[in-house]
This record gives sequence, C-alpha cells and structure tokens, in this order.
Amino acid sequence: MSQSCRCLNCITPPYLLKQLLESKDRNIRDAALNTLLTTARLRGERSVWAATFSGAPGAAQRTIFDCRNSSFLPTAGVMRKEEDAPSPDKTVNAAFDGFGATRDFYDKVFNRDSVDGKGMRLDGYVHYGSDFNNAFWDGREMVFGDGDGVIFTDFTLSLDVIAHELTHGVTEFTANLEYHKQSGALNESISDVFGSLVKQWSLGQTAAEANWLIGEDIFTPDIGADALRSMKDPGHAYNNPQLGKDQQSDHMDRFVVLPDTEPGDWGGVHYNSGIPNKAFYLTAIAIGGNAWEAPGHIWYESLLASNDRTQFQEFADTTYAKAGQLYGNVEQQAVVEAWSQVGIRITGVAVGARNPNGKTGPIVVPSTNGDTLSALADQIEAIAAQVKLLSRDVKSLKDKR
Repeated sequence: MSQSCRCLNCITPPYLLKQLLESKDRNIRDAALNTLLTTARLRGERSVWAATFSGAPGAAQRTIFDCRNSSFLPTAGVMRKEEDAPSPDKTVNAAFDGFGATRDFYDKVFNRDSVDGKGMRLDGYVHYGSDFNNAFWDGREMVFGDGDGVIFTDFTLSLDVIAHELTHGVTEFTANLEYHKQSGALNESISDVFGSLVKQWSLGQTAAEANWLIGEDIFTPDIGADALRSMKDPGHAYNNPQLGKDQQSDHMDRFVVLPDTEPGDWGGVHYNSGIPNKAFYLTAIAIGGNAWEAPGHIWYESLLASNDRTQFQEFADTTYAKAGQLYGNVEQQAVVEAWSQVGIRITGVAVGARNPNGKTGPIVVPSTNGDTLSALADQIEAIAAQVKLLSRDVKSLKDKR
C-alpha cells in the first residue's frame, strides 16, 4: 500500500473555521482559532509517525477513552470497552454505538473486517480539548471535540460524522487517495458517501427517503443550518451570518482551483468533493431502493480498483465499468447520466443512447455526423479504458496472493 497520504482527516472544513474567525463573538473567534491551531499541530505530528503505523489488530474491538478536555491523548482514561455496560457518559456511548454501527455496516454489506479489512481495533477519544470544533481520523484512532456550545455541539451526535471519519481509514487501507486536489476531493467524497450510507442503513431508509445531509446534528439549535454538507444539493447546506454561505461545488463548471497548501484546503478538497457527492446521489436516486445495495457496491468496488492518484474522470469511468460487471444496463445508464449531470462524460459512452437490442442504455458513442473514423476512435478509447481497468484488477489480485 502506498504511504503518500499524510494529512489529518477532519470533518469541519477549514474555510468554515476561518469564517468563524470573523465573528463578533470573542468566544466563537477563540474557539475557531484554537481548533485551527490544534489541527495544524496534529498534522505535523501525523507526518512523523504515519509512515510506520500499519494498523492495530484487535478483532475490531471498540475502546472509548475520555480526554477530560485535554489534548494529550496518552493521559486519556478508558471509559468503555467492547464487553462493558453502557457508560454514564452519553458522549462515550454515542461514540461506542457509532463505531459499532459503522463496523457492522462494513461487515454485513461489504464483508469487510474493520477499517483495514483485518480486524483493526477501533479506538475513540471523546471530550478532546476545550471548545474543539472538530472530529478527526489521524490514521490510528478517531477523536471527537465537544464543540464550542454556541455554533457546534458534541461531534459524536452525528452517526454520519463518525462513519465519515472511519471511512477515511478504509480509504487509507485501500486506494490511499492522496489528500490533494482531485484525489483529495474524491477522498472526502468517499467518506461522505459511506458516512451517509451507514446512516441510511442504520435507519432502514431508501435513497428516496434519506435527506442526504452530512453532520446535521452537530450544530446547536440556534444556528440556522441544515448540516455541514448536502450531497443532494451541494452548496446549499447553510447560508447565514455566522457561517456564511456553503461553498461546495456541484458541477465541473464550478470546480474550485486553489493552492495545494493547508490554507488552500489542499487544492480545495472540501469544496470540490461536492461534485462526486452529487454524482453518487443522482446514481442512487436513479437506481432506486436502498443506496447501500447496487450504488454502494459500485462505489466500493471502484474504490478498491483505484489508486492514490485517481482523478474524477478515472473514478467515473471505473464506476461505469463496475456497474456493468456487477449489475447491468440499467445501473450503467444511471451512472452515465449521473456523472453527465455534474459535467463528467464517461469515456467513450453516450448518454441516453439505444443499444442494438432496442433498450435504452449506455453504448459506445456512435457517429452522429457520418465521421466513421471519429466513431472508431471513440470505440478504441472505450476499449482501452476497459483494458486498463482489467489490468488494475489483475494486478490487485496478484498483489493479494
């Protein structure tokens, strides 16, 4: 597995915290500044030891620690282990239950044993720091802040937040998508997708019944915001004086180009993740039923077939190929049209074309202007994409032997 990713994976976008630095309320400003500074320090620590950490075996056992508002994890006390009775602390229990729901989802839906696929233990730390407005996965454990009590509240309250962060672990132990630019935005999107699926699976909701919101429970009641992000409508999760306007993109026409630096959100990973988020939502709605079934399996298998530098186009092409391998024409058509609606055309495939058998579905792009050579070039391009994907699958199987 590549070890290229060295970034701390946090649920709260840095641009949102920077917006809070402009608040007229000094307590809100101080909490945002403290969160940003602490996060920067933690990223530095992550870069030192992440290259040597390879997972901790433990039959996917859960352990929740209480930081007691300290930011020094070694002093945290054990509050609940796998076989323990519920704790008097509701935050401890929420983290414990969220870990369990996420672990069971990956086990029952994808036959995956914990985040690393090998039973890695799940360690969680609650009550981290003072007024810490974030939750993060650091490569070996998950850490939750209590929020500042004004804008944010307890970060364990949103199951999709917990599943989002643990999914960063799944990504790290599979494709290990680099946390920069498009691959980083795809990394964030994968966590949103499976964070939402864990919530839907736990609630027994179909794609049509789900609200597709990420982090809807981490804002205090006085804050006029639906959630941190909306997969259904990226860019419209919130719009108020305290938070500003949701800045996520929902189409390649609105792709955000930023410096590949921490102040630049590593090339806009939290901005541009809205594009593949919307593609998954549209795919799930078009296929119908439970999103963790066909759509979830298509995305999961595409993650397994990806590498650390996979870009939007390559991932979209892979979802199309996987839809065909796992399911059929209806699912492939849903994938094609979903990516088309966010400005990404599947390589060599037309939208809404008709197959030779008369059924509507994706086919290799036919010539529409009498240009036979152009049609042939499109066919070759499509075949090349399929061969490339097959080669990656074969290599992956060899590597596992």
